[in-house]
Amino acid sequence: MKKLLLSAAILFGSLGAFAQGGLGYGLRAGVNIPKYSIENGSSESNTGFFVTGYLDAPVSPYFSIQPGLSLQNKGAKWSIGDGNNSAEVKQSVMSLDIPVNLVAKLPTGGSGNFFIGAGPYVGFGLSGKNKASGNGGKVETDVKFGSGDGDELKRTDFGVNFLAGYQLTNGFQINAGYGLGLTNLAPNSGSIKNRVWSVGIGFGL
Repeated sequence: MKKLLLSAAILFGSLGAFAQGGLGYGLRAGVNIPKYSIENGSSESNTGFFVTGYLDAPVSPYFSIQPGLSLQNKGAKWSIGDGNNSAEVKQSVMSLDIPVNLVAKLPTGGSGNFFIGAGPYVGFGLSGKNKASGNGGKVETDVKFGSGDGDELKRTDFGVNFLAGYQLTNGFQINAGYGLGLTNLAPNSGSIKNRVWSVGIGFGL
């Protein structure tokens, strides 16, 4: 965790020097709609949230590099068993992500600009909860992170994220995004990968 934050600080500092005084910043927040891509199985979308702070380092009048720190609520829900022994499991995971996006800005006269971007991210699982409810009642357990027997998810994730939106000249923006997890989070057998849609609002300078 300390190495992750140190790497982010070095990255932000390097981009600050690169931007030569043109560095901006912003904040985005909103709703996540996550699920898992599961090998030989399926999951349903969950509902969560995200909060992202980012820097904006211009490389030209129309392109910027935007590194950020993002608190992401991910997970999914699925059913197990059948009949009287069935239950619904809802897994909620809090992750600290570091995205680095290349963002193109398309001005629309004097009102603002459309923006579209993409880039890689690395995520670190902070905590998680499993909530199972069925005929047997409700059970809540902590998600076990690791790569050993009995663990549920690997802690580190890597993937690609995409974003688009519109920002007014006063800085207010609306945005949408998609996170495509590339890491197999299953500790042992099978395959579990993050898939996260998001919509939100924000402010940038």
